[in-house]
Amino acid sequence: MEPNQNFLSVTRRPMDVEDYVDVIRRHWAWIVGPTFASLVAAVIVAFLWPDTFVSYAVMRITPAQIPERIVASNFNMQMAERLNTMLQDVTSRDSLIGIIRKFNLYPSELKKKPLEDVVEDMRTKVRINILDLQRGGGGQKTMGSAFRIDFSYDNRRDAQNVVKELVASFSNQNLIVRRRQSNLTTDFLSDELKAAKENLDKIESELTTFRQQNSGRLPEEMGANLQQLNSLEFQLTSANDALSRASQDKLMLETQLQNLKRQAGSMVVTNEEEVATSRNERLEQLSKYILDQETSIQALREQYKENHPDIRAARARVEVLKKERDRMDANEAANSKSAVRSRKVLNPLAAKMAEDLNSQIAMTQGQIQVKTLEMEDRMKAQQRLRDHIRDLQGRLQSRPVGENQYAKLTRDHALAKAKYDEFNVKKGQSEMANKLEERSAGENLELLDPASVPLRPTQPNRWLIVGIGVGLGVAVGLCLAGAKEMKDATLKNVKDVRAYTNLPVLSSIPLLENALLVRRKRRLLWLAWSSAMTIGIMAMSGSMYYYYFGVK
Repeated sequence: MEPNQNFLSVTRRPMDVEDYVDVIRRHWAWIVGPTFASLVAAVIVAFLWPDTFVSYAVMRITPAQIPERIVASNFNMQMAERLNTMLQDVTSRDSLIGIIRKFNLYPSELKKKPLEDVVEDMRTKVRINILDLQRGGGGQKTMGSAFRIDFSYDNRRDAQNVVKELVASFSNQNLIVRRRQSNLTTDFLSDELKAAKENLDKIESELTTFRQQNSGRLPEEMGANLQQLNSLEFQLTSANDALSRASQDKLMLETQLQNLKRQAGSMVVTNEEEVATSRNERLEQLSKYILDQETSIQALREQYKENHPDIRAARARVEVLKKERDRMDANEAANSKSAVRSRKVLNPLAAKMAEDLNSQIAMTQGQIQVKTLEMEDRMKAQQRLRDHIRDLQGRLQSRPVGENQYAKLTRDHALAKAKYDEFNVKKGQSEMANKLEERSAGENLELLDPASVPLRPTQPNRWLIVGIGVGLGVAVGLCLAGAKEMKDATLKNVKDVRAYTNLPVLSSIPLLENALLVRRKRRLLWLAWSSAMTIGIMAMSGSMYYYYFGVK
């Protein structure tokens, strides 16, 4: 009897708990099989997966022992910011190849892969983790002053040795990098300072040459020139006044000399012996006066120079007196040879007066000569002052030939001097920073926790893998059982008959099968299951034996 198409297209009835139990009972093999297979596969994978041990070390960043406000550092980055740079140096290709060959790492991988691929795999297993610390009780997290170096490998001792090597590399790299950068900074500043010094010397030479060529006409000298001009004009006024006074004094002395000569001409000495006696006395007075004047000149020489006006005036007076003395000696000699005698005789008082007049005439003539010399000196000084005043007036009225050039040179000199001073200060600070680095008193790395020996592997989590495998097997089995059930459109029980036929059910007849076929079928099923179970258990036992007792 062919099934009715309308019957086959009927929507399935909702299933209850009893139906689900019946489905599991009917399709238990589709559930148990994938579950057991997944269990075996998960156990094999979990126990054949090699252990991965993670060794780590903690390093602390110690701040500089001397405050930065006292000795400035040569670095523009803090240690935490330079960790990535040092990590690149530590995990460079040459460094990792040296570690691989030193500890004979990844022997099996080296047989299958090129060395560059092994190095890349090893680089991914080196990690740097910045530790976050808490300050105070607020719980606010800040970037810590410590970091952790991790390395994962399938051998705990090798993992520890690699971490030790990385710690040593970090310490060495820190010292090398800091000293190299510090020396590089100092060398750079030395070169810049040398260039700044050469530029400053060049500008100073040009500025000096310009000042020499325009001496007295520079803008900053205008004020001094004006003050000097005022001083010279005051000196010229004083010299004019002094020259006027000297001229008046000379005129008075000339008038006095004429009066004295007239008085002397009105007296005639007749007694030749008395006249000779009077002349001898006059000669003695002149000699004594000349001696006094020479003594005064010696005293003045101790106080003033030879060209001082007082010394020159005194010397002029002495010369005049000496000429007068020589003239009197000549007159006396001429008078002694003359036979003519004067007939007129004066009394001794008149002779004395005549001698006094002659002495006054000589002194007046000497004073006139002194005044004449003084006036000549005054006139020469006036001319020098006038020449100097004209020169200063010309400087004040004129401007520097290259005023713009001088302003540019002055500005360039100030900038070059400031640049030189700046680099000089920076070089001194850099040299102090170098000494700080040489004494290891700067920011350094300190080993806080040495490389640990991992006691337990971090990977794999075997029981998690087994649990996930069993779960996946159960899920696959349920899906298979559900798919099998969905494809089966037969009536399984009385509920299906009632639901799909809407007919009352009076009784049910169980399925009758051949007992021999049933027994054979069961024997084959149990044989298959026992073989599968045996093989699975042997595979799981072998993998577990390899893990616990195999060569590591």
